[in-house]
Amino acid sequence: MILTRRSFELLFAISLPAAALMGQAPAAKPPAEKPQPDVLVLKDDERLIGHLVRATGSSVVFKSDMLGEVTTDWSKIKELHTSGRYAVVEKNVKMGRHPDTSGVPKGSLDMAGGTVAVHTQPGAAPGTMPVADAQHVIDEATFQKDVEHSPSLLEDWNGTVTAGASLVQATQKSRAFTGGIHMVRAIPAETWLEPRDRTTLDFSASESFISQPDAPTIKTQILHADAERDEYFSASRVFAFGQAIFDHNYSQGLDLQQNYGGGFGWTTIKTANLTLDLKGSMDYVRQAFQPPAVSHSLVASIFSETLTRHLPRGMTFLEQVSATPTWNISSAWQASGSASFAAPVYKRLTFTIGVQDNFLNDPPPGFRKNSFQATTGLTYTLH
Repeated sequence: MILTRRSFELLFAISLPAAALMGQAPAAKPPAEKPQPDVLVLKDDERLIGHLVRATGSSVVFKSDMLGEVTTDWSKIKELHTSGRYAVVEKNVKMGRHPDTSGVPKGSLDMAGGTVAVHTQPGAAPGTMPVADAQHVIDEATFQKDVEHSPSLLEDWNGTVTAGASLVQATQKSRAFTGGIHMVRAIPAETWLEPRDRTTLDFSASESFISQPDAPTIKTQILHADAERDEYFSASRVFAFGQAIFDHNYSQGLDLQQNYGGGFGWTTIKTANLTLDLKGSMDYVRQAFQPPAVSHSLVASIFSETLTRHLPRGMTFLEQVSATPTWNISSAWQASGSASFAAPVYKRLTFTIGVQDNFLNDPPPGFRKNSFQATTGLTYTLH
C-alpha cells in the first residue's frame, strides 16, 4: 500500500487521542485498608520500615519510608519480615515461554539466620530455603501479571508523550513546535524472564514558520512514524521482526519516504539498567521527492543498533544509529543517528533533551544532505 503525504500527516491526529486514552487513569475506587509495612533489620540492628521491592540470590531492594529505595546484600541483613505476599523462584527453576508455576511458593516472608521462610497458608508449616537459592523474589501480583497471565493485545502498553514549543511576536513572527509519541509493549515486562515479543509505535514531528513583512515565509517540517513487531525465538535473545517506517523532510526535499521490510535482531544485553539491540533487515523503500525531482523505488537493507541505559535517580539515556545501503541504486544510501537524555522533574513529568541527524546521499538539487535537529521539551509518562 502506497500512502500519500496527507494521510501520513493524519497519523499524528489519530495516534495522539489513542495514546491519551491509554494513559487515562482508571475510575476512582473506594480507599482500601492500608497494608502493614515490611520490616528489614540490618546486622547493626538498624531497623528499616517500608516495603520490599524485590530480591535476588545476592541482594535485596527495600523502599524505606525514611531513606527511600535502598539496595543491600543479604549478608548485611539480620532479619526481614513482610506482610504482603511474594513469589520466590528458586535458582534451579526455569521460567520459559509457557512456565509451570505450580512449584513456585507464594506467601509472606520471614528471613533470619540466612534462611527464607515462605508462609503459603495461615497455620501451615512454612517452606524454607537458603537465601542464596532464592534467585528471584517479586510480589505475587507482579508474578501473576508477568508470568502466569497471557495479556491481550490492548494490555501492558507503556509509553511517553513529549512536547515543546516556542513563539516570537515582533517584526519577525516565529512559531516552532516539536512533539512525539512513543509506545512499547514488551512481553513479559520482567527482565529476568525469557522474552517473547515486543511491539513499538513511534511518531515525532518538528515544524516551524518564520515570516516578516515583504518577505516569503520560511518553513521547516520534519515528520517520522514507525511501527515494529519483534518475535523472539524460544530460549534465545534472537528475534525476527517486521517494520514499517514513514518519513517526510521538507528541509531535504523529501515529500514522503515509505519503508516496508523485515529481518532478524539480537538483544545482546538485557538487564534491569541496560538494553542493547542489533538488527539487520531487507526492505522495499519508495522515495517521493518534491517536484520536479525524480522519485525512487529502492531495494535496501537497514543495519542498526539501539542502546537504552537507565541511570540513577530515574534518568534515562537512549541512543540509536542506523545505516541504509541501497542495492539497486547505490548512490541513494542514507544514514541516521539520534541520542536523548531524560531527567525526572515531577512525578510522571521529565525534562528531555535530544539530537537527531538524518543523512540523504542524493537529495534533490539545492538541498543539503544533512538535516540536524536539537530539541528540548517535557515528557509525560503514560504508565
